[in-house]
Amino acid sequence: MLQYRAPAADWERGSLPIGSGALGASVFGTLASERLTLNEKTLWTGGPGSVQGYDFGNWTAPRPGALSGVQQRLDDEGALGPDTVADALGQARRGYGAYQVLGDLRIDLANAPAAPDDSYRRTLDLRTALATVTYTHQEVRHSREFFASHPDGVIVGRFATDRPGQVSFTLRHTSPRSDFTASATGDRLTVRGALKDNGLRFEAQIRVRTKGGSVTAGTDGTLTVRDADSAFFVLAAGTDYADTYPAYRGEDPHAAVTRTVDAAAGQTHAKLRDTHVRDHGALFGRVGLDIGQQLPDLPTDQLLTQYTDGASAADRALEALFFQYGRYLLIASSRSGSLPANLQGVWNNSTTPPWSADYHTNINLQMNYWLAEVTNLAETTAPYDRFVEALRAPGRKTAQEMFGTAGWVVHNETNPYGFTGVHDWSTAFWFPEAAAWLTQQMYEHYRFSGSTAYLRSTAYPAMKEAAEFWLANLRTDPRDGLLVVTPSYSPEHGDFTAGAAMSQQIVHDLLTSTLEAARVLGDAPDFRNRLEAALDRLDPGLRIGSWGQLQEWKTDRDDPADTHRHVSHLFALHPGRQIEPGSEWAEAAKVSLGARGDGGTGWSKAWKINFWARLRDGDHSHKMLTEQLRSSTLPNLWDTHPPFQIDGNFGATSGMAEMLLQSQYGAVEILPALPTAWPDGSVRGLRARGGATVDITWAGGAPTRIVVTASRTGELTLRSGLFTGGEKRFKARAGERYVFTG
Repeated sequence: MLQYRAPAADWERGSLPIGSGALGASVFGTLASERLTLNEKTLWTGGPGSVQGYDFGNWTAPRPGALSGVQQRLDDEGALGPDTVADALGQARRGYGAYQVLGDLRIDLANAPAAPDDSYRRTLDLRTALATVTYTHQEVRHSREFFASHPDGVIVGRFATDRPGQVSFTLRHTSPRSDFTASATGDRLTVRGALKDNGLRFEAQIRVRTKGGSVTAGTDGTLTVRDADSAFFVLAAGTDYADTYPAYRGEDPHAAVTRTVDAAAGQTHAKLRDTHVRDHGALFGRVGLDIGQQLPDLPTDQLLTQYTDGASAADRALEALFFQYGRYLLIASSRSGSLPANLQGVWNNSTTPPWSADYHTNINLQMNYWLAEVTNLAETTAPYDRFVEALRAPGRKTAQEMFGTAGWVVHNETNPYGFTGVHDWSTAFWFPEAAAWLTQQMYEHYRFSGSTAYLRSTAYPAMKEAAEFWLANLRTDPRDGLLVVTPSYSPEHGDFTAGAAMSQQIVHDLLTSTLEAARVLGDAPDFRNRLEAALDRLDPGLRIGSWGQLQEWKTDRDDPADTHRHVSHLFALHPGRQIEPGSEWAEAAKVSLGARGDGGTGWSKAWKINFWARLRDGDHSHKMLTEQLRSSTLPNLWDTHPPFQIDGNFGATSGMAEMLLQSQYGAVEILPALPTAWPDGSVRGLRARGGATVDITWAGGAPTRIVVTASRTGELTLRSGLFTGGEKRFKARAGERYVFTG
């Protein structure tokens, strides 16, 4: 539980997030005027209809020879500066748009105290996804409770006291934009408008129910509750966005919003609450972590300030809380029926958020979902799958127009309107490997679940089409005759070259996984043969340089004094599976990581938690966790780049899970990177590839009990010091539970 003794003074640092996937709210807990910053995830400027025009990032005019000209120069010169390549292949971005805040819901309370006293508490319970505010004023105890219900599609807020007739407030909507009207009638407040940039229609409706007292609609678009024993509101919202290329428009949201809010208002608060708590708990409650924590009665911001990475139960409590907070945030920001979690999940307070709060596909969107499978939240990946599927149609057009080939492609970042082309920010505009990387999560979903139906219908079509793009676009390197990506760019770092390590590793991962999937599904031998032939000739992107490092580029250009936040050339270590621990490549990766250091922005530290865990160095992995908590975590435990960027939360939770369980190489490895800071503990509910749920208990740094529950029938191999010879292989049967003790 997150807890605080004062209202939030700042949205980014202090507000508490609730979300249903499509809807989000950030709760301030302010006394005289409660504030909820509201979000509906499809409320985006830009795209078709934008006043700036929109071209999906595709070249606005043909550029014969532009790509081949860059490739030839790279063959001749070896490297080109980013500005040179951007001049040849980039273009100014038009109509890209930005994620928009819906506005603020303000609840002005009569006779509220001016400032909090010792009775004030503001909490977010991760187990129930309930945000609460309590305080006592003039001998009356006041309570507020807020939640975002995925099943009912509404945000709910309730106000109550311990004495009858003491609940009075006025509810109103505010926005930094002037593109809406607010009107009230009966117990309903309707906010309706259209974004000036692109005409996207949006609507929110709020209905209020009271026990006792009265509700009055104001001509100024407000609802006022007077003298009630208790009152609750339900809020529904939507837009006319649809994820269909090329128009991206659907039906006016009015009818759907009305149905949703009326259905919720027709229920009791207790029923709405119970449905929400059950739904959230069914996901969140699957995983439990005990690392010796004991959560003190201390505000979370103080718990963070006092964190020392010592042996105290309070420090372990913050780490365990941070782990579960990542799972909470993914549940709240990624549920079926809406877009996937963006750079800020679903929460945003601005019309011009950092990086548009978009979908960066050179790591950030992918990192958002690293925790999903292993921490038993596979259902949260449904929006991700749908988003990737929606990118294929515009991505085909970009592949054809920019590269002249089949397949689909997306570059460095994208939006909900199918932006699959380029812009002209020279160090972050070119990354055609992104589509290949995006399909990795889909194949991982299959590896965890074993569902060939999912593989056939969802993952494989996207993988195969991405592979077709690379089969057509790999080029022979005149230096050694191997197939390379050209031009390639190691994200946000260095020069353009041919065959940069990350580019090669991503394509190797895609072609390897696609070949495995093709064999499972029995795809045509001709396609499998083409994949095999390409893999035989593909530069693997693995080279050891002059000072023992894993090279970031095909030529030995690495600087041992370079501490850049991206460590892109270690993709093959994580999230890839090309580098196994103990190999020469793993040792070289360790040298590279050591040179880059333990600094970086929030998401970068989170990635390093995962890297060190994959290298089986639990203590260094834990050190990166402490670095993230000390210098890249805000008082409300949001990750900061800076500013707030949610991928660091998700990446950290993934890394903590990697310390405890890994399965990327086939065997299920128990406690592969357990840090000495967690000598005794237990975890339940983690998932392993091969269809297994794993519970582990350990003491003195060694496992004492392992419980495996199989979700499918097949061979499983467990690796642990608990077994003679370090390994246990057995035939698992779906639904069976297997217990192993020392």
